[in-house]
Amino acid sequence: MSGRCYYLADSTPAEQVKYHYNSIVYSGISNHTGVNHTSLFDMALGLRSSRQTNKVSFINKPNNIKGLYLHNTNPTPCDVLVIGGGPAGATAATLLAERGHHVILLEKARHPRFHIGESLLPANLPLLEKLGVAEAVKAIGMEKWGAEFNSPWHDHQQTYEFADAWDKSMPMAYQVRRSEFDEILIRNASAKNVSVTEGCQVQEVIFLPDAQGALVHARHDDGRLESWCPRFVLDASGRDTFLGNQLKAKQRNKKHNSTAIYAHFSSAQRNLGKKEGHISLFWFDHGWFWFIPLADGMTSVGAVTWPYYLKTRGKKSLDVFFHETIALCPQLAQRLAPAQLESAVEATGNFSYVCDHTHGDNYLLLGDAYTFIDPVFSSGVMLAMQNAFIGADAVDTCLRHPDQTATALKKFDRSMRVGPKAFSWFIYRLTNPTMRDMFMAPRNVFRAKEALLSLLAGDIFSQTPIWTSIALFKTMYYIGAVSRLKRTIHAWHLRKRNIRPVVETSAAHGDK
Repeated sequence: MSGRCYYLADSTPAEQVKYHYNSIVYSGISNHTGVNHTSLFDMALGLRSSRQTNKVSFINKPNNIKGLYLHNTNPTPCDVLVIGGGPAGATAATLLAERGHHVILLEKARHPRFHIGESLLPANLPLLEKLGVAEAVKAIGMEKWGAEFNSPWHDHQQTYEFADAWDKSMPMAYQVRRSEFDEILIRNASAKNVSVTEGCQVQEVIFLPDAQGALVHARHDDGRLESWCPRFVLDASGRDTFLGNQLKAKQRNKKHNSTAIYAHFSSAQRNLGKKEGHISLFWFDHGWFWFIPLADGMTSVGAVTWPYYLKTRGKKSLDVFFHETIALCPQLAQRLAPAQLESAVEATGNFSYVCDHTHGDNYLLLGDAYTFIDPVFSSGVMLAMQNAFIGADAVDTCLRHPDQTATALKKFDRSMRVGPKAFSWFIYRLTNPTMRDMFMAPRNVFRAKEALLSLLAGDIFSQTPIWTSIALFKTMYYIGAVSRLKRTIHAWHLRKRNIRPVVETSAAHGDK
């Protein structure tokens, strides 16, 4: 029997009501969720439907509903619908499909597609092994054995090797073209029986009463509309933060704010030997640069700056402005002297945000769909994939053992907050002169350097006992900050001005 969906379109998402009896009763969803198909939306807004006439009438019509529009569709039932085919979405979809769930993955773009964020962490590698894609990633990756820090306020370069971390078993990672890496993950999902649809953008998600599931509407890039009735929704839409925006849960991070300008170069000067794949960080007056060597000879270069700085661009092209910005960092400019720009220069703002919750009764926010702070420690892909593993466990529990839902979601929520909490303390202080001094002259007192390297490697979800030493590192930071109190207070006031949104900032302020 054909399914129908009736809904109010001329209203806000929270006000929209959908009534779809046949798609639930006859698709088998009711067998899983116990849907009471005779009164599903009668309970929601007093909506009554006639199967014979396809008419919808109201009992006690809400005053804030402006108009009634009838839409007929045939929603496809599924266990899980994933929004977004990046690392978080493809990973979670693969894991759930491997456990026997019917998973739909909708990706608005078509792979391969460009994406920034090419640097992985050593903690990514065990996750790639579990997904069965380690060898494929190795084939496209540039080996990354460490990181180097460059400061115009210091007369030397400081190098860190992952092999010196607390846990010596994760000595390296990879730099990857995200177009290739993300395609490996999404094709792996498809091979593991995930129903992957590319070129299909979700338009809205309507959650049904009493955690009965959701109705998802999407538009294909050829204009076709399609709908699904999943039992659970995973938002892995990245910086699009689909549900965060729809639910008005996304908030500006008041403790941090930055913008980014980036592009790819060929023939950039690299380190020699094993250090060729090191990621390099360059501080400068207005923020910091990344320098990420890729296996095909390209190098990803980006400037992460305070919002006021991007505003000084005026009417200059991004290309001209980016080259002028590079010139402000002589150490980087020297390494790019023989290089040629090989891609369009792109920019992005509003870099730091957080949603006010990680989940609902039948949805999760994964990776950047929940929060993004700053790309400085290359933690984005690792956290997205780690979130996906934890999220897949939670969803599997919710679907198979509904009585354990509260416990599973509580565990998921705790785990989602581990990464942002661990990295944010360092991110908020990275441009502080005391923190720069510590990074440029590391000391392994009480194994603090080993613990710091473990954190930089992404080893924050295992049992590696780094946290006491991390606390001691923080204590040394505070002692150092107090010992030069005047400099610290000046830096604090400077940062407070620099993280203001552009509309509040009247002048440029550089780090000193």
